[in-house]
Amino acid sequence: MVASVIDGKKIANELHVEIRAKADALAASHGVVPGLAVVLVGEDPASAVYVRNKVKATAECGLKSFEFKLPAETSEAEVLGIVERLNKDPDVHGILVQLPLPKHIDSDKVLGLIDPDKDVDGFHPLNAGRLSVGLPGFVPCTPRGSAILIEKVQPDLSGLHAVVIGRSNIVGKPMAQLLLQKNATVTIAHSRTKDLPAVCRTADILVAAVGRPEMVKADWVKPGAIVIDVGINRITTPEGKGKLVGDVAYAECAEVAGAITPVPGGVGPMTIACLMLNTLDSAYRAAGATV
Repeated sequence: MVASVIDGKKIANELHVEIRAKADALAASHGVVPGLAVVLVGEDPASAVYVRNKVKATAECGLKSFEFKLPAETSEAEVLGIVERLNKDPDVHGILVQLPLPKHIDSDKVLGLIDPDKDVDGFHPLNAGRLSVGLPGFVPCTPRGSAILIEKVQPDLSGLHAVVIGRSNIVGKPMAQLLLQKNATVTIAHSRTKDLPAVCRTADILVAAVGRPEMVKADWVKPGAIVIDVGINRITTPEGKGKLVGDVAYAECAEVAGAITPVPGGVGPMTIACLMLNTLDSAYRAAGATV
């Protein structure tokens, strides 16, 4: 068996087209253009790339972009002040503070100050609570994108067993909540799980989100399973070249799985597309319109 490749880039591009059409419709009907504000503090190279990709996607989707690029020595008070101004700005429907922040800035304090109705990253405790009890709110972008990819392969998850490797507040926990909402039976596995490979082999849907390069091997995968690789890890090849890999040993697992996401080109593009989607949802809600 050779797995079908879940093309996250293609699906994300299709989503961009849909978002653009709905953004244009909102502008025509209510005079509202969805606006996303991105705050970047410091010179972290990976963060700079992520922000650049997000700004590019904002333009493609017909959204307004508000960029705040601040030096690493910016004080916590200054960052909090920017967030407070953005909370009050009616042209801003989504606020994203790029992580990690410099060590002298309390990330929890900054994220906690963001208006939950503009928290398009879905990190605010109020949105986490809304998700856990099934109320409307913002879902973190990576789990939301992963859920869309899963449903492209298998629309009905009722009774299927899903295993999520990783229990972070950003991916693992919200991913489990989304799968529960679709009536899957969900196991959250982590570093303390006994016989992790055996647990993974029971999964009809396997989501890897641990940040360990190529940890999931072929003998961890149930034949025919859907494998979603959230990991993005940079390694050095034996030839000394840099290479991006996921948490899944792709080549060998693709021989066993039924469907699998590549890295890059799988979950990554969907994360950015869902940031646009969350911003669109926020703008519609602010305008009193229905998406």
